[in-house]
Amino acid sequence: MVNEVKSDIEIAQEADMIKIQEFASRLGIKEDELEPYGHYKGKISYSFMDRMKDQPNGHTVLVTAINPTPAGEGKSTVTVGLGQAMNKIGKNTVIALREPSLGPTMGVKGGAAGGGRSQVVPMEDINLHFTGDIHAITTAHNALSALIDNHIHRGNELSIDVRRISWKRVVDLNDRALRNVTVGMGGPLHGMPREDGFDITVASEIMAVLCLASSLSDLKKRLAAIVIGYTADQAPITVHDLEAEGALTVLLKEAIKPNLVQTLENTPALIHGGPFANIAHGCNSVTATNMARKLGDYVITEAGFGADLGAEKFLNIKTRAGGIDPSLVVIVATVRALKMHGGVAKDHLKAENVEALKKGLANLKKHVETIEAYNLPHVVAINKFVHDTDEEIQTLKQWCEDQGINVELADVWAQGGEGGKDLASKVVSEIENSKHSFKPLYTLQEPVKEKINKIARTVYGANGATFSAEAEKQLDFFAENGWTDLPVCMAKTQYSLSDDPGKIGRPEGFTIHIRELRPSLGAGFLVALTGNIMTMPGLPKRPAAMNMDVDDNGKTVGLF
Repeated sequence: MVNEVKSDIEIAQEADMIKIQEFASRLGIKEDELEPYGHYKGKISYSFMDRMKDQPNGHTVLVTAINPTPAGEGKSTVTVGLGQAMNKIGKNTVIALREPSLGPTMGVKGGAAGGGRSQVVPMEDINLHFTGDIHAITTAHNALSALIDNHIHRGNELSIDVRRISWKRVVDLNDRALRNVTVGMGGPLHGMPREDGFDITVASEIMAVLCLASSLSDLKKRLAAIVIGYTADQAPITVHDLEAEGALTVLLKEAIKPNLVQTLENTPALIHGGPFANIAHGCNSVTATNMARKLGDYVITEAGFGADLGAEKFLNIKTRAGGIDPSLVVIVATVRALKMHGGVAKDHLKAENVEALKKGLANLKKHVETIEAYNLPHVVAINKFVHDTDEEIQTLKQWCEDQGINVELADVWAQGGEGGKDLASKVVSEIENSKHSFKPLYTLQEPVKEKINKIARTVYGANGATFSAEAEKQLDFFAENGWTDLPVCMAKTQYSLSDDPGKIGRPEGFTIHIRELRPSLGAGFLVALTGNIMTMPGLPKRPAAMNMDVDDNGKTVGLF
């Protein structure tokens, strides 16, 4: 019976884990290169990368997906399951994932540690405070906020215009009440009154900086370049102007070290960094991915949401920052998400509906075309859910075969690595037999408008992009300051190829509207905001937090 299946946390708490010191030793990590955080997790030091710099890099396999349903489609589960399966077929493989944010963990989407028999463990640690990386980013971000307000209070030598401060505060929770706040109230001793607000921590530029930095010195350099606001005549003010990059680096010197854990089947996993894919660039850290490339012959990594978001940013932003040449892309598709793109309501997805599935296949087709635009080999992985029927799965497989698309069923939620061996074999075969010459979608020297239009047309299938009057002014301002030779990070809904979450499937005849552009000079990209995307999410009517508890022995219950 379906209702007798164990929960993710019950499965995770039964895991037979290897102590972290022994686990690291098996991977060739020396004792002084590991910093244990308890029995089953640890950080890998800078000295490891120095020692391994001449080691050949393993193949990088990117796992992406079609546009998801609000509940998510198990992309992390497939990533973990595929990594386990690769090791089962004799391929030395390491997994590289993002760290879960407490916002979605306590909200509706859940964590990002996989599910069923394809999880990274200790699952509750990873989904809650883990090794404190996100808290360190929160602290560094808010320390900068405090330094800004203190500078203004102490005479404002830099002439910061309080109306033009772009640096908000952050918290790693979904809290809509903090989107807009007023600070400095209570009289002269309490600072200068001004409007402020909070973003979720994973939307912080410091999160993006940490994930794209290649070393501690690069981290400090990137932090120094962050623009926090402007003077009255719109001269940019940076972290370096505030002399704050040293202090911020001190707060982040441990957080920049990747975290080593393991899966239920003891496959190594590096979990590090967690920028949202609809707000930020949606990929785990460059440092962790490059470290995984030294540890394994194959690296299985993921990028958030669909290929229109995380994969696009991985291929246009992260590959440049990390010197990464991806070998193959796995596109995760689920029967239920395709049925939703075919018009089925969320509460009717469990019922068989082959016709809706067929209609929703247009969404999968677009994501396949997107990966083809990067000249990369690809495999569609059908992530099996318990309510999928044989006819639905066969219909999806047959459609892929008729289209000449490589496809395999992945039953990794229920069976772990064993359920992904066929997928793993196909991935290896495609890498060994396919020729590819990956290149990003645009050059950095192209005009910003052209970069955005290329993403809109090629990745979203739009007619192009339109720009608000404010965005047009910002483009001119960026050009005046020499900020145009940077990649673009699109902020867009994950639920649609368009900027309207209600346009499911494969919409046509639409344009992408750019309402605002923001410079993220520390991260090294320009952010283009579309639609009504928010940098501080809210909680649902009944948050997942309402189901969580801890027993008298300290055992967490109700965490997925």
